[in-house]
Amino acid sequence: MTLSLFDQFLSPVVCWVPLVAIAITLPWILFPSPTTRWLNNRSLTSQNWFLSQATSQIFLPINPPGHKWALLLSSLLIFLATMNTAGLLPYTFTPTSQLSINMGLAGALWMGAVILGMRTQPTHSLGHLLPEGAPALLTPILVIIETISLFIRPIALGVRLTANLTAGHLLIQLTSTATLAMLTIMPVTAIFTGILLFLLALLEAAVALIQAYVFVLLLSLYLQENV
Repeated sequence: MTLSLFDQFLSPVVCWVPLVAIAITLPWILFPSPTTRWLNNRSLTSQNWFLSQATSQIFLPINPPGHKWALLLSSLLIFLATMNTAGLLPYTFTPTSQLSINMGLAGALWMGAVILGMRTQPTHSLGHLLPEGAPALLTPILVIIETISLFIRPIALGVRLTANLTAGHLLIQLTSTATLAMLTIMPVTAIFTGILLFLLALLEAAVALIQAYVFVLLLSLYLQENV
């Protein structure tokens, strides 16, 4: 039973070839591409409106030099939102439920923001390691604590996304298994369990979108400290 629960998080393999790359690149085909027409269709208009609103909210507190990251972070937001929600469909695979993928994204972008801060304003970036007004005796301890918390950021970023998606998928699978098991034994209870399953699916869809936004928002906060 335990193995069957976690089989959904295994990377699909066909003839010893992992299909994670196809699972990552295929959803991009579903997005509408810009056209040369003066008026866009509804799907493209909705996509542009969503991107403009999300980008304006994320980059509102960031200085103008950090706006160069707008294309990268907005693309990351669309990528994570698509991967998280597409994994809710039957017989699909969620690449963002893999800790290796999330840690790769979080570690690379966090390192890029830190390197950018060290190159442009090293004094300001290193100043975050020591809170203002700290006692002199506590300076070495505070520097060590802030350094550890700095390196924990990408780990927490990747683990948060993986844990939320994994917990939601497991809860949906347990509820659906219980619904099918009670369908012939207790049909009335199975109906209520099915309603609960539908509500859980809606909640998981909202969590998938929120987690994608939180992931990009925290990266933008890390970028704000370094620009």
